[in-house]
Amino acid sequence: MNNKTALNVLGEPLASCSTEPLTGFFRDGCCNTSEEDLGSHTVCVELTIEFLSFSRSRGNDLMTPRPEYGFLGLKPGDRWCLCAPRWQEAYRANCAPRVFLLSTHEGALEHCDLSALKAHARDLC
Repeated sequence: MNNKTALNVLGEPLASCSTEPLTGFFRDGCCNTSEEDLGSHTVCVELTIEFLSFSRSRGNDLMTPRPEYGFLGLKPGDRWCLCAPRWQEAYRANCAPRVFLLSTHEGALEHCDLSALKAHARDLC
């Protein structure tokens, strides 16, 4: 993570996504990113069963607890920093979860269309 203030997709300071469950590539509650974040965990979402099932079908089971990694599993309604390419894939499959734009890192725009993110906005309705 660099030292400058992280910005969201609207060009404003990045807001927190979730501390319960604790999310983010750095597990700091924000969808911050860096060169080490190869998955671009930059889109803050409210998870749905449709998306969680979609993700599982793509090989990323976010629902099953993995205590050996300190991961309790996610459920519908949880907020989570999602990989931007996975969100875009879910968008194309018509099962993208709602997005919190104020908490979505500007880096998501490398993978996601801003108009699609805005159409799924949960915080600027």
